[in-house]
Amino acid sequence: MQKLFLSLKQVLSASIVIFGSLIFIGISSGFIGIQQPSYATTLEETKLIPPEYKPKPEEKINRAYEYDPGVGIQEEERQEAYEQAIKDSKSLNTLEKAYEKNLKEEQAQNSSESIGKKSQK
Repeated sequence: MQKLFLSLKQVLSASIVIFGSLIFIGISSGFIGIQQPSYATTLEETKLIPPEYKPKPEEKINRAYEYDPGVGIQEEERQEAYEQAIKDSKSLNTLEKAYEKNLKEEQAQNSSESIGKKSQK
């Protein structure tokens, strides 16, 4: 009689463990499709700044300096390079000079002969 109770106890405990595991797997699989919220949004997405608002270069630089002095310097350099590119684009001579300079730099980087040139020799 005791052997019967021991075997029933083992079967019952094993079935409880299996049933509990199945419940745990079922509940945890329900959370697979749920995504965590993303807090990395832009100001336009949160509607704090309207999408048609475009800050002036000075405002961008001031905001960058508030963040970090190094970032402010980088923003100034980027703005100066942008303004220089606008000035250069208005003059055809500077465009040609920039093209020739870039072409020479690229040829210097790729100074090794290509396979096509080697095969012609």
